[in-house]
Order: sequence, then C-alpha cells, then structure tokens
Amino acid sequence: MDARTTALSALIATRRQNAWSDGVLKEYILRDRLDSRDAALASRLCYGVLQNRMLLDFYIEHFLNGKLRDLQPVVLDILRLGAFQLVFLDKIPASAAVNEAVEQCKTYANRRAAGLVNGVLRAMARIREALPEPPDLATRYSHPQALVELLQESLGAEMLEAFLRADNEITPTILHANPLCADAQRVYDELTEQGVTLTPHPWMPDCWLAQGTGNLERLDAFREGRIYVQDPAAHLAAMAAGVQPGMTVLDACAAPGGKSFAAAMQMKNEGRITSCDIHPHKLSLIEKGAARLGIDIVRPALQNAAERSEIFLENMDVVIADVPCSGLGVIRKKPDIRYKDLAPLEKLPALQSAILENVSAYVKPGGVLLYSTCTVLRRENEAVCEAFLRAHPEFTQEAFPVPARAGLENHGMLTLYPCIHDTDGFFICKMRKQA
Repeated sequence: MDARTTALSALIATRRQNAWSDGVLKEYILRDRLDSRDAALASRLCYGVLQNRMLLDFYIEHFLNGKLRDLQPVVLDILRLGAFQLVFLDKIPASAAVNEAVEQCKTYANRRAAGLVNGVLRAMARIREALPEPPDLATRYSHPQALVELLQESLGAEMLEAFLRADNEITPTILHANPLCADAQRVYDELTEQGVTLTPHPWMPDCWLAQGTGNLERLDAFREGRIYVQDPAAHLAAMAAGVQPGMTVLDACAAPGGKSFAAAMQMKNEGRITSCDIHPHKLSLIEKGAARLGIDIVRPALQNAAERSEIFLENMDVVIADVPCSGLGVIRKKPDIRYKDLAPLEKLPALQSAILENVSAYVKPGGVLLYSTCTVLRRENEAVCEAFLRAHPEFTQEAFPVPARAGLENHGMLTLYPCIHDTDGFFICKMRKQA
C-alpha cells in the first residue's frame, strides 16, 4: 500500500466515522504496514488536507463548473488530496499528483468522476504559481469564521494571524528522556544510531524535537520506557506544581496520565500520586503508561472531579486540575478541532469552575492547587482563576520557576502560544493555600 492511498483511506474513515484523525491515521498506517518514510508522507498528506481544507475547497471551487456540495463526498476527498499536493508539496510532480488522483477516483468512485477530477486538477496545475487570493483570514488558514472571531477576543488582532498560521505548521514529535531509568545522553545516542533525527529543545532540558521516528512503539527506547512523549507546555505545568519526593499528590483529571508521570519523575518515584478520571476504560491507559515508564507511585482511581470525595479532603500536598477544555491550543496537532461545533464550548467555564471549586477542598493548608488547560481562551483560563481567587482569599497566586533558557516570566499565571513559544497553546495558574 502506498502513502497516498493510506492518506485517502484515513480521510474517508475520519469523515464517515466523525472520528479524530490522529487515531484513525495511526490505525491505517499500521494496517498498511508503511515504512517510516511512507508513514511520514501519509501523515503529511492527511493532516495537510485537514489543516487546509477550507483553502483547498476555495481553490477547487474556482476551477469547478458547479458547487462543492454537489460532489460525491469521496470525490471531494480525492480532489482535496490532489490539490494539497499541487499547492503545498513542490517536490511531488504535478503530473504524479493528478494521475494518482484520477486512478483513486476510478477505484473509489467512477470513471465519469475521474474525468472531472482530471479536469479540475490539471487546470489548477497550470496556474499553481498564480492561484487566486483567498478572501479572508478564515479561508486563508482554514479556520471557520466563528472560530476566528472567538480567538480574536482572547488573542487580539495583532497575534491572531500568527496564531492561525502556527496551527497549520508541521509539528515535530517531542521526546523526553525518562530520568528514572535512562541517561539522557545514552538515549540520544541510541536514537540517533537508529536514524532518528533529534534537535535539543531550546529551553526544556533532556527534551528533543524528533524527526524520523516512524511508529514510536517499534522503538526499543519507547517500549522499554526510556523515552516518553509530552509537549513542553504540559511538562512545564507539572514542573510548576513544585512536587517533591514523598509528597501526596492528586491529579484530578489525569487520563492518559502525562502530568502524573512527569510529577512522578520529579518525585523520583517516591510518595503517592492518585490519578483520577471519570471514564473507567481510561484508567487502564494510566496503568499501562506508568508500568512502561517504571513508575509505581501512581494509583489510578475512578472519580468525577466535580464530585466531592471525603477521603481526599485536605489530604493533598498538591492538587493538579488539568480540566476539560475547548482544546483550541492543540489545533496544530488535532486539526479536526477547528471544525467542531462551538456551541458546547460555552458550558465549559461553568464546569471548569465547578471542578476547581471542588478539588480546592483537597489541598492541605500550605499546599498547592495547580489549574491548567490546553486552550488560549481567557474565559476558560484567567476568568475562571480570577473568579476563584476572589471567592477564596485563602488561596493566592504564586510565581513558579521555569527553565532559565525559556525567558518566561510569570506571577502565578502563564499562557503559552504556539506562535511565540513553539509549544501547544497552554495556560497554567499556580495557587497556594494559606497555612
């Protein structure tokens, strides 16, 4: 199976199942047994189409005698895939992109549609260097207009375009060395010998931007727990909590467990971490992740973060509340997010406030409450924390240390942006309870 066919299959399945593309694509890459090179191309094609869907549709409709809505969905999938190659992948010959799209149409649709695909893509190829200008930012960066307006409320007009552009950039895999069982230099040497290209992260220690990993699960270093994947922003949140060996920690919304694992490493696997989630099937993800990394202080627990548990009351040195959020800070990794209905997001601040209110009761006097999200919306971030602090004078914001090379300053609240910090969009607020 070739990369283009795998990418098309993933796009079709994502659309039909209304599923997240990252999970579907991983499944199809494994199914088709792609090597690392073809897997990388399939990923670039699939994510590239999703990242630029609105722009590709604008170009396609320019050359189409009719409306997009009249096209068979699979034909539109094929057109988008071909158009992406023509517009964004200079190293792929135009003839190859067009011919492959025509053959895909014969297989997945019909010969009549193949003629339409051939005509549209050949017309596009003839003027690929002089395509029409998109009419607005929404079309240019393929973010629905309502989402653009929502982001502008929090980002402002000056940062908006840079943020939208960053959402469409290729994001490297971020790898960390596991200090519990691995020396960072040895891990670096092991991976580079296996053909993985590693670039040290500009400010996070023992962390690399990785290319050429292929399927991570095939690497011994991953299977044996010497490396793990985590965005620097999420890792910084665990660092900001200030956990120490021997502490009692609650991760209130833990699955799949990344912050619990980072905290356990900082604690040198000494103490106790209770990692809670509302979904029973997700607890096994935490168990498996901890086992792979050699962590034995993490205990998964079925617990709704918005419901009071008497056994946790004032029993925790640190409570981490990485609450459910809109996820608008991780669009560059999950391009599908941009196309989701925005209406349900309006209910999130109430849920986030309820969780924060509830888990704050678990913090010991003198302990730490850490609130975080992977969004950049002020209504889910600063507004939630500021309202909580006004209602709870026993808690105060507390500045937290960051790696020196990061050059980041904070007064207890910090927002990270992909277009500035080359991380996920992420918010952290550290609060300490009066002793």
